[in-house]
Amino acid sequence: MKRKPFVPLLLASALAAGAIGGCSESSTGGKGTAETAPAKHTNYPEALTYWVPMTAGVAATMKSFNEIAAYKEMERITGAKVDFRHPAIGQEKDQFNLMIASGNLPDVIEYVWASVPKGPDNAIKEKRIIRLNELIEKHAPNLSKVLRENPEFKKLATTDEGNLYMFPYFADVPDALVYNGPALRQDWLDKLGLQVPATLQEWESVLTAFRDNDPNGNGRKDEIPLLFDVRVMNFGHAFVGAYGITSVFYQDAGTVKYGPIDPRFKDFLAMMNRWYKEGLIDKDYATLDQKLKDAKMTEGLVGSMAMNTGYGIGTYTSIMSKTDPGFKLVAAPYPSLEPGGRSIGHKESSFNGRGAAISATAEQPEKIVRWLDYAYSEAGRLLFNFGIENVSYRLENGYPKLTDRITNHPDNLSMGLAITRYSHGTFAGPFVYDKRFAEQYMPMPEQKHAVAVWTKADHSKLLPPFTMNSGQSSKQTSIMNDVNAYFDEMVNKFIMGVEPIDNFDKFVATIRKMGIDEVIRLKQDALDRFVKR
Repeated sequence: MKRKPFVPLLLASALAAGAIGGCSESSTGGKGTAETAPAKHTNYPEALTYWVPMTAGVAATMKSFNEIAAYKEMERITGAKVDFRHPAIGQEKDQFNLMIASGNLPDVIEYVWASVPKGPDNAIKEKRIIRLNELIEKHAPNLSKVLRENPEFKKLATTDEGNLYMFPYFADVPDALVYNGPALRQDWLDKLGLQVPATLQEWESVLTAFRDNDPNGNGRKDEIPLLFDVRVMNFGHAFVGAYGITSVFYQDAGTVKYGPIDPRFKDFLAMMNRWYKEGLIDKDYATLDQKLKDAKMTEGLVGSMAMNTGYGIGTYTSIMSKTDPGFKLVAAPYPSLEPGGRSIGHKESSFNGRGAAISATAEQPEKIVRWLDYAYSEAGRLLFNFGIENVSYRLENGYPKLTDRITNHPDNLSMGLAITRYSHGTFAGPFVYDKRFAEQYMPMPEQKHAVAVWTKADHSKLLPPFTMNSGQSSKQTSIMNDVNAYFDEMVNKFIMGVEPIDNFDKFVATIRKMGIDEVIRLKQDALDRFVKR
């Protein structure tokens, strides 16, 4: 089939159209999810400031979390007016560090606290945030119940020093934990008479066929067999996981290891260098941002890439249905070295280190605790996952069913962007993810198939989200800033052939000089403490 032209801004235009159409919607024009409560309640704060990174889904149609219907409903229920403060997208880390260093803090700070320099225990000691154990026990019955009924959640959310320091995000649902992996153009496979590859050798054969046989049908040799991304590899472990290692830290029978200094990482780099030289990988892969990746995929150039079930299979399938009805994606198993083997694959922890902490300068923290606790109640769970009853969802025999306003938006807003106008369901926050949302959020059979396929990968070597004490965290940060910068530079040089693979041993020696063995020791200590919690 001849490739149809595609305007690179189609995705952005679709978002903009949804934003314009969505602005006229009634956010809370239905029965609320919570029981009726006075407009002002003495149990809650009258007002609070709340710092939280903006997400792409919210930013596509809104300027602030204040516009999300769930938070408007929270104000109606509790009487608390929230002033949300968002750092610029892409500057979250720098602005967080500046804010913490300044001591000029909002009442609530939502962040991935497991990644902060010196760790959350030190943030408590330095009077940036407060310990919440006693406040949660006394004023947060809903979160207390969740922790009591799910001891593994409590273990994950508690520091080595025994501190509960935030209202956490929990998601113990396979559809929410496994959402990234390799996928290919099924229609290209069908056109060329190929099967979904399962080993690296089979992948190489498929990629070669994509390169040589004009599967997009435009008469030009412009296909990109694999759109590779080092950042996605570090996150999801596609292709490198076939060697039994990752490109980051992992564990092997309880022993912490760093994949890039393993001899098998050299084998992986040699393979990727060969694929790059043979035109199986996009020559510009190292400079691509998300918009350029989207454009290449939707222009019909890309044969395969690692992608998410939502912003990936769901988004591309939806967009391409309008320009190329034959377009079809299929998830592939994480490739192994040998037939029947297993590769390390992506899987999130049920707790990813993100949550809402209360700053040490906040007034009446017990009232803020009560306000945050509402999201962990049954009514709050519905509100934060599904939004507003009889608007974004309806209860059918006790089951919260998303309405047509979400699943078939009148202005063609995608399902993900439509529900984001009403709830927190598509992105992490201080609440418990509901599996009933996951059951409806991925309606496409291709998405359900992807989760089933990717879940079969080996997840036993992935590290849990443990924390370090302040001294260890500071030491690790100092070393890893240099290691990560050097890694990013050299991996691309090896793959592109700028640096000979024969210099891999020098690469390892340099990383060792930078102190990687010290970081491995620190992480081993942290893992051992975590296991003993």
